[in-house]
Parts: sequence; C-alpha cells; structure tokens
Amino acid sequence: MKVHVNDSCVGCALCTCMCSGVFLMTEEGVAAARDEIYPDQEGLVREAAESCPVHAIVVEE
Repeated sequence: MKVHVNDSCVGCALCTCMCSGVFLMTEEGVAAARDEIYPDQEGLVREAAESCPVHAIVVEE
C-alpha cells in the first residue's frame, strides 16, 4: 500500500489524530504521509482517508 496527501489538504489534522504512525503535519501546516506503511496500519490509513473532509488522502494498493 502507498499513500500520499494531495494539495487539497486544509491542515485539519484529523488524519494525524487517527493514525499518527503514518501521518504528520509539515511546517507548512498541511499533512504528509510517511513512506513506509506497515500492514497493521493499513486499516487506520483507509479509515483516515475515508474520514478526510476534503478527500486529500490518496491510497494506492
């Protein structure tokens, strides 16, 4: 699984609250995703993507 945060991110930080092992806030105030996603994190990543209010999280299988 690969995940990235696109330019639609508004910096609400919901994803970092839901899955801090994958998502972090940048100095610019928007979210970013770590490069390595572990299998036990995949469910939380999908849930964060579905919960994102602006659909900025893109999940690739």
